[in-house]
Amino acid sequence: MARAQGARAQMALAFETTYGTPPVGGFTKMPFASTSLGAEQPLLNSELLGYGRDPLAPIKDAVTADGDVVVPLDAEAFGFWLKAAFGDPTTTGTGPWTHEFQSGAWTLPSMSIETGMPEVPRYAMYSGCVLDQITWQMQRSGLLTATARLVAQGETVGTTTSAGTPASLELQRFGHFNGAITRNGSALGNVVSADITYANNLDRIETIRSDGRIDGADPSIAALTGSIEVRFADQTLVTQAINGEACELEFAYVLPSGESFTFTVHAVYLPRPRIEISGPQGVQATFDWQAARDSLIGRMCTATLINDIEVY
Repeated sequence: MARAQGARAQMALAFETTYGTPPVGGFTKMPFASTSLGAEQPLLNSELLGYGRDPLAPIKDAVTADGDVVVPLDAEAFGFWLKAAFGDPTTTGTGPWTHEFQSGAWTLPSMSIETGMPEVPRYAMYSGCVLDQITWQMQRSGLLTATARLVAQGETVGTTTSAGTPASLELQRFGHFNGAITRNGSALGNVVSADITYANNLDRIETIRSDGRIDGADPSIAALTGSIEVRFADQTLVTQAINGEACELEFAYVLPSGESFTFTVHAVYLPRPRIEISGPQGVQATFDWQAARDSLIGRMCTATLINDIEVY
């Protein structure tokens, strides 16, 4: 009897033309570290009386399909998640190509994602997947991954794959040592770690349906937040926080082969932090920043990916 193992698990992704309808082809094999994407349907306990102490059979409740996917930040596959977060990019160049993703789109593309466990076999197709949130951390060492939170319409399980033979990508991972942070165009020093979270704050359309699924997931007011932990060496960030001014922060990764990912937050506001002296070691301060729409540029953030992929 075969037992499912994560080492043999597979994931394929394709963007949908019609929400909730998986495409017949065009799937791409996606690298991932883990996933909690799944559908669940709880049971409701019977409240009826008069049938003795033993309860009656429970009733099925509505279906909820969602979960997280942990993916590497890489030069090619990460563009699919950026498209899910921001919409279609503006692509320029003749190879390598520059893909610019901008915040503020009113509509977001939906995806069909299939996870497969060939030993059982079990192939679960999640249709109507919309990206709710994506987050990652910058630090000195360790594996660089991002977590994409998805809201799906439903799950269809089969014993054979519905994704056909998915296209393969060349895996070119960014590492923490490829990263750099700049503030208003100048390198920001003494940074210990940084967290970035972009959220579309999806509104689930929970209408009455015979299948218990949602009708859609619409984006509402977006949010871009994070934190920066720094060694306290100067008053630059504290002064900005006290004055209530905005700055531009850029989080960038560049590979020696030329591929790069740059995430620019155009208007970052910093809170006034508490500066604590907890012992003889160096003093650190944490700034839980928030981003807003920049009135001159007309958007909150821009993600730029340079690679050998022509079209997403």
